[in-house]
Amino acid sequence: MREVYQEQLGELAEELASMSTMVGTAMERATKALLEADLELAEQVIEDDVQVDEARARAEEHAFGLLALQAPVAGDLRTVISTIHTAEDLERMGDLALHVAKTARRRHPNAVLPPDVQPYFAEMGRIAVKLAGRARTVIQTQDVDAARGLEEDDDEMDDLHRHLFTVMMSPEWSHGVAAAVDVTLLGRFYERFADHAVSVARRVVFIVTGKMPNS
Repeated sequence: MREVYQEQLGELAEELASMSTMVGTAMERATKALLEADLELAEQVIEDDVQVDEARARAEEHAFGLLALQAPVAGDLRTVISTIHTAEDLERMGDLALHVAKTARRRHPNAVLPPDVQPYFAEMGRIAVKLAGRARTVIQTQDVDAARGLEEDDDEMDDLHRHLFTVMMSPEWSHGVAAAVDVTLLGRFYERFADHAVSVARRVVFIVTGKMPNS
């Protein structure tokens, strides 16, 4: 029975790892749609978001099933409870990619971003995809050092996000209020995506050590 139970926990981790891949792909495509005003790609991200929602539902159903049938204790209980919270974080990452795609669709055929901020969003998109990939690896390996390493990428994202405000507050900003609002909201979407990836990594640390890292 114990061996079967461990297999079930492993399957649960793989479900979360798969979600990490899904949300990373979603943000990669949403960023491309944003930068290139690609309506077809934006629509694909929007349409595929239901798959992330369904994956969260399956992971939660699996986790609650283990709680009900196996009555886990100690470390196993941490794993199951953390899985439920991790699935929530990953679904939220998918929602943030969805928001980016919807912004691209709403402004189509016009470009959303002024040329002078496009490089920032290209880099933020790259970091977001990297974080989703690293979250997947951490979920699969339960490598505490790798989990803690996500904080560095999050710091890069935060620096880019802060610099966007410097650009928009510059006297040289000539793109108007509407563009500034779009840039502000989009920057926040990427920042929150990174924050949720870090939250996933922190939950892995909690599973392994029994202690939640400080925020």
